[in-house]
Amino acid sequence: MNELQPVTEVTQESFPAAVLQVSQQVPVLVDYWADWCGPCQMQMPLLHKLVEEYGGKFVIAKVNTDEQRQLAVAHNIRSLPTMRLYKHGEIVEEIAGAQTESTLRILLDRHIERESDRVREEARRLFDRANPGPALSLLAESHAREPDNHRLTLDYAGLCVRAGELDRAEALLDALPHDVRNETDALGVRAILDFSRAAGSNPDLGALQAAVERDPSDSAGRYRLGAALLLAGETQPALDQFLYLLQHDRGFNEDAGRKALLATFDLLGKDNELAASYRRRMAAALY
Repeated sequence: MNELQPVTEVTQESFPAAVLQVSQQVPVLVDYWADWCGPCQMQMPLLHKLVEEYGGKFVIAKVNTDEQRQLAVAHNIRSLPTMRLYKHGEIVEEIAGAQTESTLRILLDRHIERESDRVREEARRLFDRANPGPALSLLAESHAREPDNHRLTLDYAGLCVRAGELDRAEALLDALPHDVRNETDALGVRAILDFSRAAGSNPDLGALQAAVERDPSDSAGRYRLGAALLLAGETQPALDQFLYLLQHDRGFNEDAGRKALLATFDLLGKDNELAASYRRRMAAALY
């Protein structure tokens, strides 16, 4: 691979070579900016810091939209700053507005291979082969070397939850920057952690179901049943339990039924049909 400049100024004529061709080798972060744009100026030192820190694993292509108006129009740039990450000639990420360092790291790390990526894969293989101890040790060592690698931290926390190391998982999640904790992946790990705490260790689904049938007003037992069902992969029955809580005991544990429904929707994903169906039922119950 030819030596690449970490930061280049791009014109309409140079865009194909500087962005599309270079992105076949490494990801290219295209930064659309202007001199008059205050947030653009504030973002620049952070971008330069990251490109230097990542040491050639990505490069920055800067487009001055005042000087390259035709390029900005052709690429439908409507606000500044706008950043697009290209990989293999395609846009793989787009982000508008000034961003925090943590958010930019998350965006970049999705598309930049690190040595720790192989460690993460090996840890998952070990865990799936019933070797949780070595798997967690691998991730602990890698996390100590790369504490700012949020993908690694989330993998580590997720496997801790699966291994029953709930306090360790919570500490890892709590140590993440605030904006990272609110990312979809982090919220998913947090939801599984919370449901694991609620369900307890080795929950007996039959016994929990029988207890709720004997006393339908036992909101704590119903919530535990819902959490245990969800962790067992029984998603629709779990949603039924959480919806019942929403309909009959909004005061339980600060509206825990509604919160559990929302957390489950996040786990299922925005395009999931089951989530869409229960969103409508939740809205009907609320309004």
